[in-house]
Amino acid sequence: MDDSRKPAPRLPAAARYLLLLFAGLCVALGVIGIFVPGLPTTVFILMAAWAAARSSPRFHLWLEGNPTFGPMLSNWRKYGAVSRRAKITATVMMAACAGLLFLTTSRMWLAEAVTGFMAIVLMWLWFRPEPPPEIQ
Repeated sequence: MDDSRKPAPRLPAAARYLLLLFAGLCVALGVIGIFVPGLPTTVFILMAAWAAARSSPRFHLWLEGNPTFGPMLSNWRKYGAVSRRAKITATVMMAACAGLLFLTTSRMWLAEAVTGFMAIVLMWLWFRPEPPPEIQ
């Protein structure tokens, strides 16, 4: 991918603040997702990076330099790639969440719908390329 793209035009202050708030919320949800089965970390961190890049260069640089999130964001930006470890972790966590849903809900249609949605997300995730071996 070409990183020589022109920077986006500066947004109005209100839009930047809303995007910054959205980025913070996504980081919080991503961190919670590390511990809560079924809540995706990678997707929330990618959305946080997108919003931070448009609202706060300092926050975006912090995300890129973060030892936990930085490699994930770099792989996505450079290759559109997700590591095999992230794919396996997402699969295990979503499977655990689906199992818990089926064991605890009285509305089977809800468990089926949520599990179907998770299956679609997993298919998309597994079709993403993996970063080159020397990068992982």
